[in-house]
Amino acid sequence: MKRYAGVLLPVTSLPSKYGIGCFDQAAYDFVDWLQKAGQRYWQILPLGPTGYGDSPYQSFSTFAGNPYFIDPETLVEEGLLNLHECEDSMPAETVEETSIDYEWLYQHRFALLHQAFLRFKPDADYDRFLAENEDWLTDYCLYMAIKASQGNVSFIEWKDEYRNRDPKAMVEAKETFRQEIDFYRFQQYEFRKQWDKLHAYANKQGVEIIGDIPIYVAFDSADTWADPKLFQIGENNLPTGVAGCPPDAFSATGQLWGNPLFNWEYHKQTGYAWWLKRIAHCFSLYDVVRIDHFRGFDEYYAIPYGDKTAEFGKWMPGPGMDLFGTVKEKLGDLRIIAEDLGFLTDSVRQLLVDSGYPGMKVLQFAFDSREPSNYLPHTYPRNCVVYTGTHDNTTTRGWYHEIRPDCRAFAKEYMHVDALDEDNLSWNFISLAMSSVANLCVIPMQDYLCLDEKARINTPSTLGGNWTWRMDGEAFTSELAKQIHRMTEIYGRL
Repeated sequence: MKRYAGVLLPVTSLPSKYGIGCFDQAAYDFVDWLQKAGQRYWQILPLGPTGYGDSPYQSFSTFAGNPYFIDPETLVEEGLLNLHECEDSMPAETVEETSIDYEWLYQHRFALLHQAFLRFKPDADYDRFLAENEDWLTDYCLYMAIKASQGNVSFIEWKDEYRNRDPKAMVEAKETFRQEIDFYRFQQYEFRKQWDKLHAYANKQGVEIIGDIPIYVAFDSADTWADPKLFQIGENNLPTGVAGCPPDAFSATGQLWGNPLFNWEYHKQTGYAWWLKRIAHCFSLYDVVRIDHFRGFDEYYAIPYGDKTAEFGKWMPGPGMDLFGTVKEKLGDLRIIAEDLGFLTDSVRQLLVDSGYPGMKVLQFAFDSREPSNYLPHTYPRNCVVYTGTHDNTTTRGWYHEIRPDCRAFAKEYMHVDALDEDNLSWNFISLAMSSVANLCVIPMQDYLCLDEKARINTPSTLGGNWTWRMDGEAFTSELAKQIHRMTEIYGRL
C-alpha cells in the first residue's frame, strides 16, 4: 500500500432527504469532494441489513445489502416510482436531519420499496443477478419472508418446522411466501446495481473503497439459520458458546457480544470454503477490506451460552495462518487491513507479521502518560494504517475533554505546543497522523469538522443512541477540501 490518505464516513452518515445516507446524489457529491480534497480512500462500515440494535455488525446476512441504502430517486429514473411518492416518504420536519430514526425508516421505507417492486419487470440483468447469487440469496430471502410471517422475532422463536428447516415446510414456505421472497430478491438486485454504479464512479474519480468484514455473524441471521454446521450450535439450534471479551480495566464483567462462535474444525475440513466465499464476496463490493477483531483468528474468547456476563469464558485456538494461507493460495494477494486493536499477545503479533497485513494505530490510544505506548507515531512501522479514532471511539475533540489532565499535558508535550485551540484541536492530531510514516492515514469525517462527542457513532457494548449520527449537508465545503488537500500534499500523501 502506497503513502495515501482517506476519510472514514459510513454510508448511513451521509446527508440525505430520505432519513439515512444512501446511494443518492449526495454520495456522488461526497466522492467528488474526496477527490478535490486529495483523498484516495473512502472507508465505510459493513453494508449489510442492520438487525439487533441497528448495528451493521449484527446483520441479518453476511452477504446481503442494506435496503435502506437504495436511492428512491434512482427508482424514479427507472420508472418504478414517481416523485410524489418519494416526497411522501420523506421524514417529517419533526425528524432531526442530523440523526437517523430507525423505527421511522422501518415503518416507511419498505412500503415505498414495495410500491417500486409491484411495477418492476424482471429482465436478463435481473435473471443474471439471481443466478450469480443463488448460493446465498435464496436462503436469505426465504429467511426474511418467514421472519416477517413470524412477527419479525428471532428465528429461535419461530414455529418448530420453520426453526428447524423441516424439508416439507421449506417447500411449502417457498410457495406460500413466493411474492414476499421475490420482494426481497428485488431489494438485493436494486441495492447491488446502485452500489456497483457508485463504486465504479468512485474508482473513476481515483477514490477506492475500504469496506469492513465483521469476524462474527449475528445469531439471528440467515447464515446461522440456513447452515448451523458452520457454527458451534447444539440442541434446539442454540449456541454452545458465544463471543465476547474478558473483563479488563474498562469493564469488570467483560463484553458479552452474543454472536455464535465458528466451528473451526468443520471449516478446516471444508478447506475454509465458506470463508473463501465470504471474503471473495467482500472484494466484489470493496477495493480494500478491513477484517474486524483480527485477534479472534489467533485465539477467540468463548463464553458459555446463557451466561449473563463475560466473566467465565476461556480462550480457544483459532485457525491462524492455516486460514490466511488458504486465502492467499485460493484468492491471491488481497489488500486486507487487520483490526489488531486491544490487548495483543505475542502469537497475535506473529500472526500479523506472518500474514503481511497492515495493522491499525489509533492516536487516541497513544497518550496515557503512565506507560509506554506503541500507538505513539514515532513507534509506527510503515506497514500500518493510522487513525485519529474509529467508529467505536468518540471524536478527537470529545476524547480530549474526557481524558485525564496529565494525559492532555502529555499530548501537548509530545506535540511541543503550549495550548490547543478549542475549535481546532482535532487538526493538531490530524497533522500528527498525517506526518507519521504509516502508509495510509484515515481520518473520521467528524474530526475534520472538529465536532464534539455528540457526533460519536458508536459506544461499544451499549444499546440505544448508536449508529444514528449524520453529517450536515452543508459541511463538506470547497474551503475544507482545499485545507485537507494542502495538508495531504505537505505530508506527501497525494
